[in-house]
Parts: sequence; structure tokens; C-alpha cells
Amino acid sequence: MWIADGWKDYEVIDCSAGEKLERWGDYILIRPDPQVIWNTPKTEKGWSHPNGHYHRSSKGGGEWECFHLPKEWKIHYRDLTFHLQPFSFKHTGLFPEQAVNWDWFSSIIKEAKEKNPSREIKILNLFAYTGGATVAAAAAGASVTHVDASKGMVTWAKENAEFSGLKDAPIRWIVDDCVKFVEREIRRGKKYDGIIMDPPSYGRGPKGEIWKIEEKIDSFIQLCTKVLSDDPLFYLVNSYTTGLQPAVLSYMMNTALAKKIGGSVLADEIGLPVSGNGLVLPCGASGRWVYR
Repeated sequence: MWIADGWKDYEVIDCSAGEKLERWGDYILIRPDPQVIWNTPKTEKGWSHPNGHYHRSSKGGGEWECFHLPKEWKIHYRDLTFHLQPFSFKHTGLFPEQAVNWDWFSSIIKEAKEKNPSREIKILNLFAYTGGATVAAAAAGASVTHVDASKGMVTWAKENAEFSGLKDAPIRWIVDDCVKFVEREIRRGKKYDGIIMDPPSYGRGPKGEIWKIEEKIDSFIQLCTKVLSDDPLFYLVNSYTTGLQPAVLSYMMNTALAKKIGGSVLADEIGLPVSGNGLVLPCGASGRWVYR
């Protein structure tokens, strides 16, 4: 398992009975987590005195109950700064477990820049959400194309870039359906040295385009190989969908990439350390391809 253990402003304190107890900077939150199927004693004091608690509804969705929680605040990861706020369906605007992937591809970008300082390293971030991966790649020295179907998420990502001192970094901000954007980039002859994608299980594009990950992900991975440069660096696919286990990601990426282009694939679970007991909370899976 790849563990995001470099945080200082975030921690999972405990998890039990379908919920996790977290610290986001100075604030304690309780949020649902369907993978927490165990029921251990809730002895940590934060369970009784959170700043925010997201309650799931039996009818679907849910709502936040807040106690001295600001409408928005910031946390830091290394040299990056992220704007947070409690919003729809339990989210805060950041997936902290992805920091383990930010560190991975940032090291690849920096190494490539050290070998050839004049090389422009172009990264395509698809389903880019609020831009955690975008700002990490830009901070490492890459030129990034950030694509998401939600205008609000792209605006949020721009704010994260500005907060991280990257307002003038070479980032293209695109509000578009990811599949249609890649199809257009193929026709334009555009190429990228690295691809990052964090597709939702289900979603809609800005014009109502329907995305179902089980039906679309394999063909989309293959489509995106057509915008890889002749000397690519990496390809990262993240999944929070139960059926897309690491072995499934590995099979698809080996078929689309390693067998056709070369390089190697590794896939594994990603997770967050639980400070209260020394265990690790699983948080989805990632597949990583490197060319060299």
C-alpha cells in the first residue's frame, strides 16, 4: 500500500462504525466512510466535540452540522496551500490521500527537469477537481492543462494555485467534458509528457454527457495514450470505485501502455495513517505507469 504519511496539517485520528474522525488544520470533522465496516470503541475526545459532522440521510445525501466551523479555511502540504470548505456530499474540496501520488509524480518531473532544464514538461490532469495534482505538478516545474466539467471546481482550483504562489505558473484552465477534450487534442496533434486522471464513478459533463466508469474507463485510458509524447514520463489513474481494484487497473494499463509502448506498471491501494491506533485506512487505488 502507498501511504500518504507526509501531512502535518491533516490526520485521520480514528475511524469506526462507518465514520472517520479527522483533523483538518485546527478543526475536527466527522465524515462518513463506507469502508469503515468495523465498530471499535470511540474513545477519542474528538468524537464528542467535533467542529463539523456530516450526517448521512437514509433517503440519500445528507447535511453538515457545524460547531464553530468557519465557512472556509486553509491547510498546507509541504509548499502547497489548499482552500477548504464543507460542501455537498461530505466533501471539503481535497482528497488528502492523493498526496502520496503528488510526491511520486513530482519527483519524476523534478528529475526530468534536472536532466534537461530547458525541457518543457507538459502534464494533462483530467477530472481535475480542485487542483491538488495540478498545483503539485506546477510546483514541481511542469506546464499543466487542468480539465474538469465543473466551472465551480475549476475556479476553486485557480484559487488553490494562487494560494500556493502559482498564480503565474503555466497552467491552462479548461471547463469541458474530459473525453471530448481529449478527442479534440488528438485532432489538434497535441502531446503531453504525463497524464493524471481521477475519474468519478458516475458523472455528467457540462452538456449532460454521461460518464459511467465501468463502461468508459478502459477505452478512455486507451484513447489518452494517443496524446502521450514520444518521450513520456508517466501515466497515473486513480479509482475510488469498489470494482476497480489495483489488479484491474494494472491489467488495463498494462494492456494499453506497457504492452504497446513499453515501460512498466505498478498498482496498489492508497491509504492514510490512523494516528490513534497506528493502523492504516484504505482510500482507493492507483495505477502508475512509467516509461523508463
